[in-house]
Parts: sequence; structure tokens; C-alpha cells
Amino acid sequence: MNSQIKTILLLGILSAFLLLLGNVLGGQTGTLIALVLALCMNLGSYWFSDSLVLSMYHARETTPDDAPFLHEIVGTLARRARIPMPRIYIVPEESPNAFATGRDPEHAAVAVTEGLLRMMSSEQLAGVLAHEIAHIANRDILIQTMAAVLGSAIVSIANFFQFAHLFGNREEGSNPIAALLLMLLAPIAASLIQMAISRSREYLADETGARLCRNPDYLAQALEELGRASGQIPLQTGNPSTEHMFIVKPAFAVSDSVNNLFSTHPPLTERIQRLRQMR
Repeated sequence: MNSQIKTILLLGILSAFLLLLGNVLGGQTGTLIALVLALCMNLGSYWFSDSLVLSMYHARETTPDDAPFLHEIVGTLARRARIPMPRIYIVPEESPNAFATGRDPEHAAVAVTEGLLRMMSSEQLAGVLAHEIAHIANRDILIQTMAAVLGSAIVSIANFFQFAHLFGNREEGSNPIAALLLMLLAPIAASLIQMAISRSREYLADETGARLCRNPDYLAQALEELGRASGQIPLQTGNPSTEHMFIVKPAFAVSDSVNNLFSTHPPLTERIQRLRQMR
């Protein structure tokens, strides 16, 4: 419950910050632009984010005939979580990792990489899939998508008004010092709030996933294996902006030094320690 309250509070702060940014930089016009931009981006991500991400990673959907063992594990976990059976995808990547996507449990998908399937034991695989099913049951995908969209809107508005101020198009009565500070600090603040939301949801998914697979050690052991391997084998496709979706922070063939400053995942050692304490 604490994680849920914290998430709601952080989303509220992010939304308020978006409106404040629009108001300070552009007055009533800026507030209207902020509202319209946030609404459009949220609607677009709500309907299309799952297909875009799966396409980005060239994920292919599997059937029970293609991967019966995988479907059996996911089906069992979905029943325990009391959600519909999600679609299952395999990502053609050697880097071991997994993610869930979809706007709600009725339109959800779980994706695992080929490297993960080769590396994990059946118990460890159950732990990883339980974590992803927990994200779906807790509606984390929608929450994190909203946070990412609001953060992107804040950055976009800051950039827009920075461009406008360079050419002298200032709202009458606006405070130029406050506007300058907000344009500089808004992207950093948005990233920090997104990071806090993502970390809170990861802890909650670990806890829920451990209960779903009925043994915290399954997920703890999987995280230990992923911690050793995922950073050494980078993803060849995708984009660092999607790192919050994965069970562990992935390495990318094309690095993003700015993104690395704001990790969306809690330390693996702390996640593992919390799981061990659930015994």
C-alpha cells in the first residue's frame, strides 16, 4: 500500500509540475499547451505503446504449440494473479531480459529474450515471469507509461519555450528568471520523479511476483544471474528510453550517457536482499 500511495503522490507532483511549467513559461497559453500536449501524448501511448515497443524489439508472438512450457508457466501465474492470459512474445536477442507491456490486463503481453530462455532454469524463469505478471496485475505498465509521457511533455514544453524566448516571444508579465530556471531544471526534475516512480513499482512487482511463484528464491536467483550477464551482453535493438520496462536495467549497443545518470531500476543487491527477507 505504501508503494501505491507513493506512486499516486509522485504522479500528482509530476502533473502539477507540468502545469506549473506551462503557466510560468507561457501564462494561460502555456498552461493550455501543456494540457493539450499531455492529453494527446497520454492517449497515443495508451492505445499504441505496446505495439510500438514490441515492433521496436522485433518480438514475435508464440503459440502453445511453439512454446508449451512457457505458456504453461505464464498460464499458471496469470490464474494466480486473477488476470486474463497475456500474449507471449520472444525477442531475438542474446541479452537475457524480459518486459511486460499493454494498457491493461485484458490487452497485456509478456516478452522474453532468447538469451533469457537459454540461461534460466525452470524455477528462475518462473520467478522472472512472475515479476512481469505482477507488473500487469498491478497496472504498472500504464502507470509508468503515464509517468514517461508526462516527463516527455515537460521536456518538450521546456524546449519549446526556450526556443520561443530566444526569439523574444515572451508572455507579458512573465518572470524571465523563473522561466530560465524552470527551463534548465524541468528536465532534471522530471527524470528524478520518473526514476522514483519506476523504482517504487519495481519493488512492488518483486514482492508480488515472489508471492505469485510462491518462492522468493526463484526471483532472487534469477536477479543474481541477470545481474552478472545482462550488463555484459548489450541489446542490439531498441532504445534506452524503454529501459524502465525491463526486469533489470539493460545495456544497449548504442549507449546513452545522459540516460545512465538517472537509472530507473533500484540496486539489484537491495532487491535481492528484500526477496531473501521474504522467506
